[in-house]
Parts: sequence; C-alpha cells; structure tokens
Amino acid sequence: MDMKTMTDMMADSDTMMPMDHDVMQACMEACMACEQACTMAADMESGAEMSMCRSMCMSCADMCHTMMRMMLRPMGMDMGAMMAMHEAMKTMAMACYDECMKHAETSEAMRMCAQACMDCANACDAMMKSMSSASM
Repeated sequence: MDMKTMTDMMADSDTMMPMDHDVMQACMEACMACEQACTMAADMESGAEMSMCRSMCMSCADMCHTMMRMMLRPMGMDMGAMMAMHEAMKTMAMACYDECMKHAETSEAMRMCAQACMDCANACDAMMKSMSSASM
C-alpha cells in the first residue's frame, strides 16, 4: 500500500484532525526518504571524525520514523502535540543537515543525507502551516 492510499483512507474518517492530506502525504514521504538517507549515511561512514555526524544521522532517522508513525494515526491527536512533534522533527532535520554539510564535499552519502534533511524540514514546515490554517 502506498502513502497516498493510506492518507486517502484517513481522509474519510470523521475523527480526523483538520489538515491538508496532500501536504501530509508529502511530509510523510519526506520523512521516509530522510530516514532512509540518514540510515544509509550513518552506515556508510566510519572513523572518529565522523562520530558526531553518524550519531546525528541515527537520531534523525529515529525521529523521522516516529514522525511518520504519528502522522499515520492522527485520529484524536492533540493539535498541540502534533505541532510540537513537527517542530522537533524540523529542528532535528536542520541539525542533521548542518552536520552533514560539513562533510558533503567529500562524501556523496552526506550530501544526499543533507538534501533529504532539508527536504524533510521544509515538508514539516509546510505541514505545520497546513495544520495552522486548517484549525482556523
């Protein structure tokens, strides 16, 4: 089952939090891509000089996974909690982006991870804006 099918199923629920399902789908896909890029980057790099970056990538991957799971069950979700999670995800993605960019010139995996983190942060930002406008 793809992400669109899952978000379309959620749209039919009368307990669903008000939000733009296309924006939610894009955010879920960005989180999934970021999780994969972070995991790959953490696994590909070694050496003491990369320990901070590997740790940041693994933490970001964990948060991406959690964020996706949270978005898959928005029925009855508290808007404040959902906004806080998106803000935390955006912050983590930007921190990982900053760390990966330090190594992007010498590592394609780090460059790809940085891009995926930036895309994830932007998608979380769009999701928060969507939730804010939908709740008005």
